Amino acid sequence: METEWKEESFLSIREHAYLYLKDKILKGDYKAGDRLIERELASQLAISRTPIREALFRLESQGFVKTVPRRGVIVVKVSEEEVIEVFTILSSLEVLAAKLAAQRMDDKMQRELDEKINQLLEQQEQAEEQFSSEHIQMNHLLNKAAKSPKLFEILSGLTDYIHMAANMGYETPGRKRESLKEHLEIMKALRNKETEMAEYLMRIHIENSKKAYISYMESLKEKQKA
Repeated sequence: METEWKEESFLSIREHAYLYLKDKILKGDYKAGDRLIERELASQLAISRTPIREALFRLESQGFVKTVPRRGVIVVKVSEEEVIEVFTILSSLEVLAAKLAAQRMDDKMQRELDEKINQLLEQQEQAEEQFSSEHIQMNHLLNKAAKSPKLFEILSGLTDYIHMAANMGYETPGRKRESLKEHLEIMKALRNKETEMAEYLMRIHIENSKKAYISYMESLKEKQKA
């Protein structure tokens, strides 16, 4: 299906192109080794090739794509080792963010978390296939509550990798439902200013996400052997 944007300004179109392509890569719609052809993407999005070219350049600088002689721009395969390393780093940084968020919780943030908790409770009643991805929204609320722009800046460079790994981990049966429950418990602990509990639950959540990703990768290797 074609996507069409109204070209209000070059800057906004360039940003839309970048976010659109990155989202496609993170969701796995564009897989490792896939070619991203400027002409085709520009036609698909009904925009000029210039913002597509700049978006691809930006994605290449971040390691999501690379230019290969005689092939053009292709999606890069992120190594399993890289993703596991990011999980290891996050196990410290996101636990710190949870600690700060619980300690700095105020009335306004509590109301936002109450609203999110109610949404998650409603979502729990749905079939797992209907679950939407919640980790990005939780990260946003967590970083907002932590009130640490510098920590957010550091974490923002890592969350894209985790988004991709989480989508892979969700292929593990039952992981989506488990992850939703984990998010719900973390939100409750943050909302109630239970600092130690929030830290503990965040650490467990990241470890479970890492295990789900590793399980998915192992099953993939088995399928490739068969």
